[in-house]
Amino acid sequence: MSELKRPASGKRRLKDLLSQKDNRFCADCGAPDPKWASANIGVFLCLKCCGVHRSLGTHISKVLSVTLDDWSDEEIDAMVEVGGNSAANAIYEAFIPEGYMKPGPDSGHDERRRFIRSKYEQQEFLKPSLRISSGKSSKASLTTSISRKIMDSFRTNSSQKSEGMVEFIGLLKIKVLKGTNLAIRDMMSSDPYVVLTLGQQTARTAVVKSNLNPVWNEELMLSVPQNFGPVKLQVFDHDTFSADDIMGEAELDIQPLITSAMAYGDPEMFGDMQIGKWLKSHDNALMEDSIINIVDGKVKQDMWLKLQNVESGELELEVEWLALDQ
Repeated sequence: MSELKRPASGKRRLKDLLSQKDNRFCADCGAPDPKWASANIGVFLCLKCCGVHRSLGTHISKVLSVTLDDWSDEEIDAMVEVGGNSAANAIYEAFIPEGYMKPGPDSGHDERRRFIRSKYEQQEFLKPSLRISSGKSSKASLTTSISRKIMDSFRTNSSQKSEGMVEFIGLLKIKVLKGTNLAIRDMMSSDPYVVLTLGQQTARTAVVKSNLNPVWNEELMLSVPQNFGPVKLQVFDHDTFSADDIMGEAELDIQPLITSAMAYGDPEMFGDMQIGKWLKSHDNALMEDSIINIVDGKVKQDMWLKLQNVESGELELEVEWLALDQ
């Protein structure tokens, strides 16, 4: 009986991973509701991008259907270990050149092919120390796949300097909790979603249909480079047949959080306590002072934001700092 249960358990783990908000959009073009995955890279893909991945060969990308194909425990373990699209893209798209545009859901085949080959086959957006030879003569198993090597190297060698390249100093886990009194952009309501941008990285929530007081409770991840700036937050109204409308924006000053966290070092050594503060002022979006706390061994900051350049709307976030050695 136990052997019969293992595939079902594995499928549930895969579906749980796919249900995470950042995995509900294709890792390469952002198309919604991906039904395919690259088992060795660890990303979920739409049908159009899946076709390009297949053309790369299984030595680079092993494509499987989330629902139709049989997955081994090792393949599912590899997907879970990477963590999905946001974690993989934080590595594979870490150094996209200024002004470079990713393909979108409606992009043509040639544009997708150029981007996907640059991203995975040629590894152009990785720093050189993370690039891995993956020629057809080398039979890479999942345990030595490109993606897992990159993730391991990223975690263990992040302190090494590379002249002319950006180095990451940590991760931000931003939980988008809820919005209140958001702006109307359709007839009577809006279909809001949130986009976070830091450098060349972008993460977005799911769309909440017809709701001006949406609850997301969704965690998004961003890697923080040494020379970081503010996180740009934008709220959009999703439209099926036209461009999405802006519903307000804000900037998150992450300097107080990171400075406080680094001053205290390992937060697990301390009890619950306040360690810093981002002060409300006329030139930021805070509705009240934002306190930085150590809570249960983690550095966290709650933010209540008044969206700017819009007639109404507030947003509630919880931000957590993760040092690379955590």
